[in-house]
Amino acid sequence: MRRYPRTFDQKGFTLIEMMIVISLIGILATMSIPNFQKAVIRARETSLLRTLFVVRDVIDQYYSDHGKYPDSLSALSEEKYIRSLPKDPFTSSDTTWVLIPPDGEGVEGAVFDIHSGSNLVSLDGVPYNEW
Repeated sequence: MRRYPRTFDQKGFTLIEMMIVISLIGILATMSIPNFQKAVIRARETSLLRTLFVVRDVIDQYYSDHGKYPDSLSALSEEKYIRSLPKDPFTSSDTTWVLIPPDGEGVEGAVFDIHSGSNLVSLDGVPYNEW
């Protein structure tokens, strides 16, 4: 059996060095996954807050123009107050919105407020359908 002495001009990594590097990469990836998942949830929460703000503002504009609340969310898009119905970021649907009717007698319309149709709870501990 012939042995070749390792010289200093040979290049490459040993198996042990490669295993250490791969295990370190795995540990770092495992530590970063929860932070990534939390960032995705925060982005969806921000999107939901913005959508609720815009739709509520549009409902108020409709009330200002017509003196009554819209009968449905589709009335807002039909009358060009919004281009299309927004999707709930947590349910990925535009049909799951919870519509809140106006309080009091003599107030016309069916949509006074809007909430998310999701049953999930936010990172702050408040359910999305209470926002």
